[in-house]
This record gives sequence, structure tokens and C-alpha cells, in this order.
Amino acid sequence: MFWFAYFWLVLRYTNKFLMNAAIDIGNTKAKLGFFKENELVAYKAFNELKELADEIKKSEVSKVIISSVREDDESIKKILDLREDPFFLNYKTPVPFVNNYQSPTLGLDRIAIVAGAQTLFPDQHTLAIDLGTCITYDFLEAGIQYHGGAISPGMHMRFKALHNFTARLPLINPAQQVDVIGNSTENSIQSGVVHGVSGEIRAFINTYKEKYNPLNVIITGGDAKYFESKIKATIFAIPELVLVGLNAILRHNASI
Repeated sequence: MFWFAYFWLVLRYTNKFLMNAAIDIGNTKAKLGFFKENELVAYKAFNELKELADEIKKSEVSKVIISSVREDDESIKKILDLREDPFFLNYKTPVPFVNNYQSPTLGLDRIAIVAGAQTLFPDQHTLAIDLGTCITYDFLEAGIQYHGGAISPGMHMRFKALHNFTARLPLINPAQQVDVIGNSTENSIQSGVVHGVSGEIRAFINTYKEKYNPLNVIITGGDAKYFESKIKATIFAIPELVLVGLNAILRHNASI
């Protein structure tokens, strides 16, 4: 992509555009985002951490924040071999919102998503919906009070569950267009899963709006693009919300 190549040329030959780097290491891919203050200026995904390490060494960054669900901190530092130690997000990291969640097992991706929602909509009610392996709903009241939300099975998990926990139902992939009335077993599964997820999302949005209005709604995650046109509600699709949140947490900790 031309714009990405141009960005690297600018970054390599001038020192006045030093960026922050946010790294989200998931179960299958690692994502790298470069930020100038709160603006995401470049993004790339990698299958291997070594590829990410090679890419980041081409740049001039001031600070790096990392969230990982796969590797431990020391292994990541060894693989990336950065000039300075990165900042690792963990459950004790200070965040720019009030965390009222009562369990210490709140996922790092959910922490970052809430911070990202706060960055995009400060002082406003926001519901962030992550459409990934699981579907998570995270609510931020008035841009400061995080109360929690909900977790349910994601779309692909539902397809797999119908196949794995029955004797004869096939494992299928989501179609682009799905009728409400299925005229075959395969089409009935498509309808149940896809329209079930869509209906669930709309119900959560409407329930929150009954109590917190006006309400901003953000969708993110791997299946966000698939459901963006199916939800039939005013939403903001922000694919890299986790990276936005990681950068916000990095900036927050640099100021305290």
C-alpha cells in the first residue's frame, strides 16, 4: 500500500515525528499500531512476532505498550529486542477511567477497549461491542465510570457448538446474505446463528438506551465488518479500538 510505504519513508528520514507504538498480541495474530498523540497513523497485522520485530526496528518510536494473551513478558522482550523496555499492560496498570468491575479476571482486551471508547467519546455514555471469538459488551457511563457488561458466544463459536454438540448438524461458515426463514438444515443454521447474533446485539443496544440516552455504540473485532450492515442501528465501526485504547493507557501512565 502506497500510504504505508510513504509513512515508513517519512518516519525513517526525520526525527521530529516520533511515534508511540501499541502492540496487541492475540492468539493468532499480533497487531501493531503507530500513534501521533491520539491519532492512529499506521497499522499492520503479523502472523509471527519476529515479523513484527523486524517491522518496528525500521521505525523511530518513543514509547511502546504491549498487551499479550499468548507470550509472557520476558519472552516478548527477547523476541522484539527493543532498544528500551516496553510498557506491559496488566491487571494492576493504572487506567484513565474508574474501574468498578468486581472480578480481577477482566480481560486485557476489554480494559483496552474501554480506554479506547473513552478516548473517542469523552464524558459520554458509550457501549463498546467486541465481535470476536466471544461477544463482549462493555459499558462506560459518562465517559468515566466502567461498570462491566456481558459476555456471550461469538458467531463462529455458535456454528461450532451446533456441530460439536449434536450428532448430525454440519459445520458451516457464515454466508453474506442470510434469509430469516431457512429452507434447509444449512440455511436454518445460518438463520439461527446470524439473525440470533444480530437480534442479541440490537436488544442489548435498545436495553442500554432505555436507561442511558444518548448512547454511543461502537463495534469492533474480527466480525464487526460482517455485522455492521446487519444491526440496523446507529453505530461506529472502529476495527482497531484495542490499539486506540492501548495508546490511551500509555499516554495516561506517562502523565502520572
